[in-house]
Amino acid sequence: MHILDARQTADALPFDRLVPALAQAAQEYSGGQITAPDRQVVPIDAASVLLSMPAVSADLSVTKLITVHADNARHGLQVIQGEVVVFETRTGRRIALLHGPTVTARRTAAMTLLGIQTLAPARPKSALIGTGVQSAAHADALVEYFGVTQFWIVARDIARTQAFCSELSTRHIARGIVASPLSADAMQNDLPATDVLIALTTSRTAVIPARLAPHTLAIGVGAFKPDMVEFPASLLAERTIVVDDVEGARHEAGDLIQAGVDWSRVRNIGDVLAGRGEPLPLDRGMPVFKTVGQASWDLAAARVVRDMLQT
Repeated sequence: MHILDARQTADALPFDRLVPALAQAAQEYSGGQITAPDRQVVPIDAASVLLSMPAVSADLSVTKLITVHADNARHGLQVIQGEVVVFETRTGRRIALLHGPTVTARRTAAMTLLGIQTLAPARPKSALIGTGVQSAAHADALVEYFGVTQFWIVARDIARTQAFCSELSTRHIARGIVASPLSADAMQNDLPATDVLIALTTSRTAVIPARLAPHTLAIGVGAFKPDMVEFPASLLAERTIVVDDVEGARHEAGDLIQAGVDWSRVRNIGDVLAGRGEPLPLDRGMPVFKTVGQASWDLAAARVVRDMLQT
């Protein structure tokens, strides 16, 4: 069995291979070829939880085990720790042990890339995002996969925003990245023209503006609990809603739950990719894309790693 650390896991998951693997897995999951039950959540203590996320397909299976210890900063440890166990479905033979948080960061960003590739009419040239760990992963993904060079970075802490812009420009100095800080107030009142707006927060109130240009694709990634909200209800009412996993969104996507959306009109991206159902309407502006995560996406990542290890 191959044991990969964080750097090795990242290197084994290039976005140009991960995005097509996700597209395949999304269609298989929505078509019933992948079995992936809801994640199991086991409380450890008031500030800690154990998460278990299995997925099984004909060729490969995974189980991701994640612990979240909110008080770990005082111990000098990571809040989120975990692994992805990869094994051959037919025999149970262990193939690899992957760094769990890295798999999550890479496949989450790759799902955003897949959403953009599937729903946007052209390759994006500009994007607006936040400043967290997932924001860094998303920024790198947008640069590497689409060649995005213009970013607006939004956060309430201006110093942190400026530091994020500097770090992003330095990491991709050869590409001439332009990363500009933008205040949260400015985003609501004077939003710059941008192709893609990606929210990656744990906010309890909407952070995405209610009024967006018809050509702007809004993506919500961060709000993953029923009490969290990134999309305003009015925007959800206006736009077609596409999600990575409808069943998961029903009990995790606080934006959609609190807005009381009509779930019969919420589309799975796997169905969109497979051409199932009616074509997406073109007269309501760009769709909005909401992701909540799914063990099938870890399985997609595991397939990429398996193939990389075999070459």
